[in-house]
Amino acid sequence: MKYFRIAAAGVALALSSPSLPAGAAEAVNLILNWTPTADHSPFYYAKAQGWYEKAGIDLTIESGKGSGVSSLKVGSGGSAFGIADLGTMLVAKSKGADVVALMSIYANTGQTFYWLKSYGVNGPKDFPNHKIGNPPGDASRVMWPAFAKAAGIAADSVNFVNVGPTAKVAALKGHSVDIISDFYNEHDRKVIEFGDDLGYVNWKDIGLNPYGNSLIVNGAYLAKSPKVVHDFVTVSQKAFAACVENVDPCLKALLDSASGLDKENQQRQWERIKYLMTDEFTTTKALGWIDGERMKKDYELVQTYLGMEKPFEVETSFSTKMLDPSIKMDASKVTVKK
Repeated sequence: MKYFRIAAAGVALALSSPSLPAGAAEAVNLILNWTPTADHSPFYYAKAQGWYEKAGIDLTIESGKGSGVSSLKVGSGGSAFGIADLGTMLVAKSKGADVVALMSIYANTGQTFYWLKSYGVNGPKDFPNHKIGNPPGDASRVMWPAFAKAAGIAADSVNFVNVGPTAKVAALKGHSVDIISDFYNEHDRKVIEFGDDLGYVNWKDIGLNPYGNSLIVNGAYLAKSPKVVHDFVTVSQKAFAACVENVDPCLKALLDSASGLDKENQQRQWERIKYLMTDEFTTTKALGWIDGERMKKDYELVQTYLGMEKPFEVETSFSTKMLDPSIKMDASKVTVKK
């Protein structure tokens, strides 16, 4: 990956406090894409630090049950903000959800296939005649024809086996499947479990790099309360920049708010997440930047493989106007190099 330097002045501005708005605090809900993990820790950190409160925002963070649920809740006005995979959000928008993406969290796709070399797989060219385990609605299964085309293999050359999200590693270990799909931020768990026998390919490695989890907002709420939205986004940017600088207090805020999480696992996840956050736009334009040309490609990819119930102009699905360009992703803090 190519990395870019950021100006020291940008860091200083990124860590400065937002101005205090006049008036009573605005009650705001943020629905996550799933249960809280390391990639959500900046929101918990900013809340614990009182940054949202200082910006006039009374924030409630709600656990989610998938990007489809968060996209629909935000799109219906049930929550002002949410976290969702951008491809899933685009599908929801085509079905009438009033949603707009404001900030990318995963500038690079987290979609990854994992296998064991001892099973006779050394790369995508070896996938044919093997079994891939994942849930029926898994995005990697739905988008499989795109992966197969990019990898130069026939889409019908593999067999899919239904495996729940939490059972993937066990299925691979027990050899009920030869390959599994999972997100790259969970990469280290597989390394610890399988060691040198582990093989993997991130979709970016074969030329497929759709945006992943992103901050989204209800479109009507954006039109009604642009200042609140702007303040929420810039505080969130500031929090992500602070967590990139030092994740320890961010993970403490997360662990204080969410039970059942292993600190070391979350620390490992965060190192991978920093890699997923970093691209040529987040390091030069603004942390969380969403590029228009990439969005066009994502729209075409989703339209081809997931379908758009009611097509729309892709420019209406995202905005970078709420981002503070002085807050940039610091690539020097990324320890993972692919």
